[in-house]
Amino acid sequence: MKNNEDHIEIEFLGTGTSTGVPQLRCNCPVCQSTDERDKRLRTSAIVRYCGVNILIDCGPDFRTQMLRASDDQLDALLITHIHYDHVGGIDDLRSYCYERQFPVFARQDVINDLHARLPYCFSEHPYPGVPQLHITPVVDDQPFDVCGIEVFPIPVMHYRLPILGYRIGPLAYITDAKQMAEEQIEKLRGIPLLVINALRKKPHLSHMNLDESLAVIERIEPGQAYLIHMSDGIGFHEETSQQLPERVHLAYDTLRISI
Repeated sequence: MKNNEDHIEIEFLGTGTSTGVPQLRCNCPVCQSTDERDKRLRTSAIVRYCGVNILIDCGPDFRTQMLRASDDQLDALLITHIHYDHVGGIDDLRSYCYERQFPVFARQDVINDLHARLPYCFSEHPYPGVPQLHITPVVDDQPFDVCGIEVFPIPVMHYRLPILGYRIGPLAYITDAKQMAEEQIEKLRGIPLLVINALRKKPHLSHMNLDESLAVIERIEPGQAYLIHMSDGIGFHEETSQQLPERVHLAYDTLRISI
């Protein structure tokens, strides 16, 4: 497996929560903002590492996101969990399935739900043109190979739902977490680049708010941290960015970070 700490890039395809920003029928100042950094499609990203392009989550904005991405090459998909804002664009992967089955990695419970939601992709005699997916189950504590890249699962809790973040080389990517076990925090301590969710400033039942996310970041002590999966409740990008600790940043759609 390739596991050397080579150059890595993450391109944020979307940084918004399940409703996106602006949210439909919301007239709050953030949703009315003209700053492009305040306009957030549903959370997803491409990680480019050692010549491999890995998509993390494939939400309902996937087609729009890939049309504006800097490079539309994809080699595999990692799924964090089954919620629609993270899997609603999987049918659009058909454009990546013309010459092969597209590799997808997910927990077994996610795989089971995908079979129920997209039965036409898994039938014995699939209709011509449907996405051809090669799905591999991920076990919470077992690293796995993605096109020669060693990927480490990061189990976290999304309220009562066990879900996965992923570590790829010097990058850890966590979304929708509410709780992280001490063991997982210790494994990530000092990581060069951490991407983690921070839904809003007020508390929330199933997502870390800004203060909770900053507390986890303080314990992990990454080189740099970028916040994702944000609602309009995070405030204006410009104003909230000025309130963050050193080396902590709000990500925004189309942002590309390299280390």
